Amino acid sequence: MAVLPSIEKKTSRSLTTKQQAFLDNLVDTKGNARKAAELAGYSSHYHQIVKSLKSEILELTQEILANSAPKAAFKLVEILESERPVIQASNKLAAAQTLLDRVGVSKIDKLDVTHKAAAGGIFLMPDKEPIQAEYTEIEIGEE
Repeated sequence: MAVLPSIEKKTSRSLTTKQQAFLDNLVDTKGNARKAAELAGYSSHYHQIVKSLKSEILELTQEILANSAPKAAFKLVEILESERPVIQASNKLAAAQTLLDRVGVSKIDKLDVTHKAAAGGIFLMPDKEPIQAEYTEIEIGEE
């Protein structure tokens, strides 16, 4: 799958053939770690494999989410532009928004602080903290 070559580039350690096969199969089985471990040839519990490849699995997960982000964006637009009712629209919207949030595409919250008032209006500002300054006395003598 196209996702896996980027994992090989980012990972600082070299993976064994079985470990790489596990990651390949993890994508092919759509995240089923037990089946991916069996297909890669592991006979022990898959929990140990997942634990040892935790960082690679997290990188893979980020790649999968990033690859799905355009689909989520198009789904949002499709629901928006649909003239007919969309089945489970709220669930699809929530899933698309969650995926986009996780890959870093989220709404931007802005606060407008412009003040428009009639002439003579009062705008209250918070109190300023007192200024702490050091001073020394200087004697000026006449000559």
